[in-house]
Amino acid sequence: MKLFYREMGEGSPLVILHGLYGSSDNWVTIGRELAKEFRVILVDQRNHGQSPHSTQHTYPSMVDDLVELVDSIGFERINLVGHSMGGKTAMLFAHRYPHRTKSLAVIDIAPTGYDSAKTTVGSGQRDLHSRIIAALSQLDPQVATSREQLDELLAKSIPDQRVRLFLLKNVKRNDDGTFYWALNINTIANSMDALMGPIFSDEQNIMVTTPTLFVKGELSNYIRPDDEEWIRKRFSNCTLQVIPNAGHWVHAEAPVALIALLKNFIRSIQ
Repeated sequence: MKLFYREMGEGSPLVILHGLYGSSDNWVTIGRELAKEFRVILVDQRNHGQSPHSTQHTYPSMVDDLVELVDSIGFERINLVGHSMGGKTAMLFAHRYPHRTKSLAVIDIAPTGYDSAKTTVGSGQRDLHSRIIAALSQLDPQVATSREQLDELLAKSIPDQRVRLFLLKNVKRNDDGTFYWALNINTIANSMDALMGPIFSDEQNIMVTTPTLFVKGELSNYIRPDDEEWIRKRFSNCTLQVIPNAGHWVHAEAPVALIALLKNFIRSIQ
């Protein structure tokens, strides 16, 4: 699949993959800062942003998309950054193509799965996304005449205004003035098990040797203590950094701290 991407800067290639419900738009501010030192590629993954829609939305398919993109630009090796869903795509790419991955930065996600039946800290992600998908599926943008009205309608299901504003970035306007979802909600809803599941099975003898930085938001529960143990066993050249007072959307909540971590890490690999 031919993905949409934004390009800025010069230097060593740095590809950034957004998370679920996100797009390259979410990373433009950080991308511009990183573009002062690197050739930055901000990607819209399949079924998101301006990239094509498909009935398939799995991590292997997103890795295949990334290979096609990297080949089309002509990169031999890349520095790779991924947040949440994009982090899982990035980890699988690094595992399958270690010779093409110069460095890997994974932002607030683990390679393991998220089980709604768990009651320990770190559970609830699957339930959260199920509620979000249900809310988006029930909202028909065409009935609204303004973004304010869209926000009012979505507020009935999602009380957190920050989350609503993030999700509503996926609503675009047709030439006739009507609104539509740029996000492929149906496919994502049907793919939730794959998205919330692990990217590696416990039976696989996984060892990723690429220099890797894991970034965790202090207030987030997407990387749990047992995940940290799993990560250290299978990513032989990794470090884990925690950004204080940040939740899951680290790039939006603590962009300055994240930029500093990414710059220092990628510089150390070059």
